[in-house]
Amino acid sequence: MTDNKSNGSLFLKFFRNLGKAISGNEQNFTSGSINRAIFMLSIPMILEMLMESLFAVFDIYFVGKVSVNAIATVALTESVIMIVYAIAIGLSMAATAMVARRIGEKKPDAAADAGMQAIFITVFVSIFFSIAGIFFAKDILRLMGGEEDLIAEGYGYTQIMLAGNVTVMLLFLINAIFRGAGNASIAMRVLIIANGINIILDPLFIFGLGPIPGFGVKGAAIATNIGRGVGVIIQLATLMGSGSLVSIQRKHFKLNFEIIRSLVKVSLGGIGQYMIGTLSWLFLVRISAIFGSAVLAGYAIAFRIIMFTILPSWGLSNAAATLVGQNLGAKQPERAEKSVWKCAFYNMIFLAFVSVVFVTWAEEFVTLFSQEAEVVKYGAMGLRFIACGYIFFAYGMVIGQSFNGAGDTKTPTIINFFCFWTFELPLAYVLARNFNLGPMGIFLAIAIAVAVYALVSILVFRKGKWKTVQI
Repeated sequence: MTDNKSNGSLFLKFFRNLGKAISGNEQNFTSGSINRAIFMLSIPMILEMLMESLFAVFDIYFVGKVSVNAIATVALTESVIMIVYAIAIGLSMAATAMVARRIGEKKPDAAADAGMQAIFITVFVSIFFSIAGIFFAKDILRLMGGEEDLIAEGYGYTQIMLAGNVTVMLLFLINAIFRGAGNASIAMRVLIIANGINIILDPLFIFGLGPIPGFGVKGAAIATNIGRGVGVIIQLATLMGSGSLVSIQRKHFKLNFEIIRSLVKVSLGGIGQYMIGTLSWLFLVRISAIFGSAVLAGYAIAFRIIMFTILPSWGLSNAAATLVGQNLGAKQPERAEKSVWKCAFYNMIFLAFVSVVFVTWAEEFVTLFSQEAEVVKYGAMGLRFIACGYIFFAYGMVIGQSFNGAGDTKTPTIINFFCFWTFELPLAYVLARNFNLGPMGIFLAIAIAVAVYALVSILVFRKGKWKTVQI
């Protein structure tokens, strides 16, 4: 009877904390239980990552019903928008680090100033992409290899997506400000609303309904920008309200070039990390293509399955970044370090479970995306190897984001460069071609590289230089 009561109280406590995590009642995590802080931050961050991934899923689902050219247009445009994402993610890392540090120092006014300067930078940068989209959309698609009939049908999508890039950049950035302030639940709720609007408007603007005309693939861009635009309006209204811990007021509406220089310096490392990861993936795709379309398709499917299922890991990694920033600001480096090791351990437990599932049922997961025997064969092979490597990568993910949370984006950029460009890519080619391992050599290289990345990250992290970074 006592055990039943104890179990019941644990369940009640869990759901009570879950409700608080989603509602965002707690913001400063420089004291109290570290486990509780990780839970409060990671739950809304996991849900936020899930919402962001659904944007692309629903867009491609509805666009896929228009035409092959429409799908190709989205793919080509996304390749260009990767540059926008890289800048947005880099600025977001810098904003999270600086805002978290100021909150930890109990300087919310300085945090608001940092947030406003980050918004200035984002709007300024977005103008260049908007101009490129408005005037050079056709040239961009032509440069990416688009055929003339594709360009004629789809340039409007590219034009609108690039012209409205400020919505996605601000959505990333302001959510990063909220995360730095310790209120990840606002970021989650904004993306739920933005996503909901996008899901409703996608079919309406693509296919039309009653008096609403259908715009084809261009309608997907209109729906996405409206959804994200509404999300940004909600974000700004919250930021400028009195109830927000980071409250931007009229006095913050002035340029502060010292803060801008610091933000740009930190963000360059974040941009570098994203570009290194993206380009290494593209090079591995190119190596995979040597062995035929079945291998290429299998690799792409395995990689997408992995990326979707490790969303909770990114939530834990982002939680670690916020905890590091706030606790360094509060002059508690030991608590910051302890938070990182706990986040990394929980991440390893989660990814170990995921890996066991994938190793056991790899073929079943790949079959959900393709029934071609060769694709399933190589997809399952890739899934097993990559999953085994990601057990080790659990620590690398968390520690990499922890460096970013401390404002040290240079260190993980250097580690990424050496582990993925100078080690993983040559190793994949040599194992696949020189050692005649074929596709298995590529997958083995990925598993080895992420394990090396984790080991190097741990060794560098233990030296503790990140504790002395000033931003």
